[in-house]
Amino acid sequence: MSCRSGFVFSEDFTTYRFRDDHPFNQMRVILAKELLESAGSLHQKDLIPARHATDEELALAHSKKYINAVQKAGKGLLTEEEGLEYGIGTEDTPMFKDMHEASSLLVGSTLSAIDAVLSGQVDHALNLGGGLHHGFERKASGFCIYNDGAVGIRYLREKYDCKVLYVDTDAHHGDGVQWAFYDDPNVCTFSIHETGRYLFPGTGNVNERGLKEGYGYSFNLPIDAFTEDESFLHVYESAFREITEFFKPDVIVTQNGADAHFLDPLTHLCSTMKIYERIPELAHQLAHQYCDGKWIALGGGGYDIWRVVPRAWAQIWKVMLDDQPFQGALPEDWLKKWQQESPVTLPTHWHDPEGSYDSIPRKNEITEKNAKVLEKALQLITSQKKYNNSF
Repeated sequence: MSCRSGFVFSEDFTTYRFRDDHPFNQMRVILAKELLESAGSLHQKDLIPARHATDEELALAHSKKYINAVQKAGKGLLTEEEGLEYGIGTEDTPMFKDMHEASSLLVGSTLSAIDAVLSGQVDHALNLGGGLHHGFERKASGFCIYNDGAVGIRYLREKYDCKVLYVDTDAHHGDGVQWAFYDDPNVCTFSIHETGRYLFPGTGNVNERGLKEGYGYSFNLPIDAFTEDESFLHVYESAFREITEFFKPDVIVTQNGADAHFLDPLTHLCSTMKIYERIPELAHQLAHQYCDGKWIALGGGGYDIWRVVPRAWAQIWKVMLDDQPFQGALPEDWLKKWQQESPVTLPTHWHDPEGSYDSIPRKNEITEKNAKVLEKALQLITSQKKYNNSF
């Protein structure tokens, strides 16, 4: 399968930077782009220029008062006390110069991806600068100032009148997007993430099902800490297929956090590069099966920016192009250039070698717990189908 795909990019993605020692570092987008170029899979003709979102577009998901506060903060005109009301100036989400401009670029780049797909310019579009799923209407949270996914979905609803399936595979629950559409039956949200018992933001339970008309259109798979590839992929694939068949979306939007990997410093899952081959493959397949190929993929979390994120995100683009993930050795020129900068030894292959991490003693227990979570989620899908069919 060969598809028309677009890669949204701007060198200015790196201006979204809180401080030098902050774990959220958009250099990972540069690393992924150059890895693809070195592999001969990304060319100038594939690039879609990013743009800034307007204030009116940001207001699709954020209050004007909050947008104004972010603008003031970026100019040094917001006090620390004032910033705390809006979740900015915190340890997670510090204020920085021109933060509104840097943040609105990430949102605008997602809108560029949406327009490219919905106008028929491309079948699929990838915006690695996006995926900031924790932002709320009136408050920043979890490294996310503006929520490009929420703005983008509202944009899809208002401009293109689409039924949207949002799929979030970040290790952290996609709370900001879920709550933004919790009462909307035309937006179905599905998040697989590490259980909130151990990890920010602490939400994303199976019983978070939606409100009012939106009840039955929110799905969560909170998997146990130390979950490995086989269990992750089993529950993810089973639920994704059932949810897509149930909802029958017009377009699929995926958030592709790369922080479920065993090397990620902020989470407790134990996946390898195997899941980052399969995650985009399934999205690609289901987008063609249900949506005439309409698929917008965003970035997200991922805090081992040297060894994990570039490989994981490059696989999304490769699958978008020809449905075949990369195999074998990484490009020598990329390794040579970036090993000089990297504080850790870079991997030499797309896959992780067997035995890369210590075996998990509770593997069977974890697998069984995840299977029960899946069983409950599938029961909810079945009951919702029966409810819908009764009308």
